[in-house]
Amino acid sequence: MEQVSIQLPPRMSVVLASASPRRRELLTQIGLPFSVFPSDADETIPAGMSPQLAVQTLSLLKAADVAKHQDEDALVIAADTVVVSEGTILTKPQDARDAERMLSQLSGKRHSVLTGLTVLRRRDAKSVSVTEETFVYFKTLSPREITSYVASKEPLDKAGAYGIQGLGGLFIEKIEGDYYNVVGLPLCRLGKLLQEEFNLELTWEV
Repeated sequence: MEQVSIQLPPRMSVVLASASPRRRELLTQIGLPFSVFPSDADETIPAGMSPQLAVQTLSLLKAADVAKHQDEDALVIAADTVVVSEGTILTKPQDARDAERMLSQLSGKRHSVLTGLTVLRRRDAKSVSVTEETFVYFKTLSPREITSYVASKEPLDKAGAYGIQGLGGLFIEKIEGDYYNVVGLPLCRLGKLLQEEFNLELTWEV
């Protein structure tokens, strides 16, 4: 298939407020032209805030931080993803032992993946923030599987200590919801925001 891209309005630029290679790959996959400008916003989750509101708030903070450095025709996309297991937020593991702890907690159970997604238009400061949730079911993991998986280093930079698009896919029995949300960016929800809230036509050109 020939490479295609979404046709943006004149002068509009799209900026991804994230250094995540997975989010970059997903935007490239749908043909959206964009540049990358990682956020320096504090990503500490406020105490007592629900996971749903926390990821939405953090995505807005990231978008606002990056928008300050863009020209007026920029459209900023920001996201924050966490894993929630038994009411506990699991972010990226601090080290291998922390990753093993997280995987043991997920083993044989259902957990939730939440992504806060914000789209912010620099020109008039319009922003829309939403939260997408996907349920993920893990098979029961043996101690050897956990140790071997952590040794691969794949879990160390991922929320919840696993990657559905990588080796971690072997552990997942089923999901309920958007697969891409688990990767880190709910594409369908993003497309709806761009179309319905920012009047961006998702048409492609070769």
